[in-house]
Amino acid sequence: MANIRTGIAGGAGYTGGELIRVLLNHSLAEITFVHSKSNAGNPLYKVHHDLVGQTDIRFSNNLTHDIDVLFLCLGHGESRKFLLEHDLPDHIRIIDLSQDFRLPGTNNTDKRTFIYGLPELNRDKIRNARNIANPGCFATAIQLGLLPLANAGLLDQVHTTGITGSTGAGQSLSASSHFSWRANNIQAYKTLTHQHMLEIGASIRQLQHEKEAEVHFVPWRGDFTRGIFISSQLRCNADLQELQDLYARFYDDHPFTHMSNDPVFLKQAVNTNNCLIQLEKAGNMLVVHSAIDNLLKGASGQAVQNMNIMFNIDETTGLRLKANYF
Repeated sequence: MANIRTGIAGGAGYTGGELIRVLLNHSLAEITFVHSKSNAGNPLYKVHHDLVGQTDIRFSNNLTHDIDVLFLCLGHGESRKFLLEHDLPDHIRIIDLSQDFRLPGTNNTDKRTFIYGLPELNRDKIRNARNIANPGCFATAIQLGLLPLANAGLLDQVHTTGITGSTGAGQSLSASSHFSWRANNIQAYKTLTHQHMLEIGASIRQLQHEKEAEVHFVPWRGDFTRGIFISSQLRCNADLQELQDLYARFYDDHPFTHMSNDPVFLKQAVNTNNCLIQLEKAGNMLVVHSAIDNLLKGASGQAVQNMNIMFNIDETTGLRLKANYF
């Protein structure tokens, strides 16, 4: 097939930079433009210094319609405005990395309806979709740890903690993203009120239907740059082997979600599009650990995974990435 022509709007941030890196090494995609008003005319490597020697593409202030798919790497609330301001032709598919279209009831504009782009939940819908709402990073890590239980109707009360690196806060500096604050420091934030809980609830209801589940989430800011580690605790009477078999069946044909009988840790996931999951059980208490890279499986890598599915190519194309283990 001909290469997939891609455009990126909002290419100067962390997710934009990772998306550029993945697409430059994707065998079936080409970057047509990277849009950024503030950096128009500058080479990409002047902003994303890891791209030195990789490309001579420059940021553009112009949008061209000669593309197959447009990635929106814009701030929350900006994607909806962008689509209202730009009359994009119907042939351009959209993959939005903001939270603007993730929830039922908010997942549409006058012209477009968005499918929630968690492949392990909605792969068949993604395959036929024209517009994708990419999931949030915490939402991805938590859901991948819980979906098999939801599918079996086993979720009721879940208590979840999760820690994320500084890149989860975006590229703009703030008091809590500055190196001198992050170093040797952690902090809980948005306790029980994190915005990703809404999309997690919607996915659980999709699988459990009438049976409601409550997920109580305490997120933490960590003293590292990238990655998310989640631990979800709940009561469950099934034995550990039965649960491990349940997870293995659920993720059997999903290439980026992997079960481990050994303890999982963050370095196994960073720089990959993988989610690593481990189950532990004591009595009737189950703990589900899950680890991802917030910029890849939690953002840009998952966006490319969704693109691959939409264009009916191998889901792993461009995403066979090795972890930064050392």
